[in-house]
Amino acid sequence: MRTLTALHRAHVAAVPFENLDVALGRPVPLDLKSLQGKLVERRRGGYCYEQNSLFAAALERIGFQVAGRGARNRSRGAALPPVTHALLAVTAEGEQWIADVGFGWQGLLEPVPLRDGVRVEQGGWTFGVHVEDEGVHVLRSLRPEGWKDLYAFSPQAYLPGDFTVLNHYSSSHPQSRFLGQVVAQRPGADAGRSLLRATFSILRPDGSAEERIVTAGELAAALEAEFGIELDAEERAGLERLHAEGA
Repeated sequence: MRTLTALHRAHVAAVPFENLDVALGRPVPLDLKSLQGKLVERRRGGYCYEQNSLFAAALERIGFQVAGRGARNRSRGAALPPVTHALLAVTAEGEQWIADVGFGWQGLLEPVPLRDGVRVEQGGWTFGVHVEDEGVHVLRSLRPEGWKDLYAFSPQAYLPGDFTVLNHYSSSHPQSRFLGQVVAQRPGADAGRSLLRATFSILRPDGSAEERIVTAGELAAALEAEFGIELDAEERAGLERLHAEGA
């Protein structure tokens, strides 16, 4: 279990959540060679399908039993969105654990036991698991105002082909929240950081928050300083143009 925890923490610390290829209108391949090239060699990040696919491959090479899951994001209020989030269920020490390195600034730092009533502290954050009707598991985060649902998922296993379908929706469907805007996020023990469009936000476990506007001229520097994302000249020009257009 120590190995799984250490790998999860290391991945979250090293690889940011971001949608920049989608914002630039590029395809988002999920084959292992492409993922290694982008997330490891080029010092870029990715969203859930990319990050958890790469993490699953690493865990499987070590010998962990890994299964995919598809979840509905509940972090944005009462709306009922489609299943668009990908996470992992990993077996370690005879128990299943939620492993998820791709949920963004509200996400886990370490795996969480996949059983009802669990409550764990990770840095300053507290996460819990609640089981609803029909075996639906809900990952929750404790905030000053009470428990907040992050996402809900069923026990059904998702295969790489299922992630391919979800990835196609998220990277190309007109209703996808990833199209036409810059998203970069990173969780942390002391604070979560997010850049959405032009707004850079910091959220702390005690509920305190900060916001500032990032201009097109500041975008590349902010992505590198706050998220460790290094852009090439073409990416920088394309994102600055998108940013300046008000995306």
